[in-house]
Amino acid sequence: MIQGKVIQFRRGRHTIHERHFLLDFGLKTKEEAKKLAGKEVEWKSPAGKTIRGKISDSHGNSGLVRAIFEKGLPGQSIGTEVSLGGKE
Repeated sequence: MIQGKVIQFRRGRHTIHERHFLLDFGLKTKEEAKKLAGKEVEWKSPAGKTIRGKISDSHGNSGLVRAIFEKGLPGQSIGTEVSLGGKE
């Protein structure tokens, strides 16, 4: 199981997408990040609740990915770990 880190909400100058997050799995290039598209990710809260999401595409040129979660993650999730696993 590969571990990643929640970096930030996907956002623009005037908008924040509450269900979209940027994740870092330690990849170096955009091509490596594109290979993760379509895979499922899970975030576990300290209380044990699991929120699932799906990687939609790469973000930028340095290996970050965008993930869309079924529910929005809380703000406390920024900086915590997510796990890549399960089905494609």
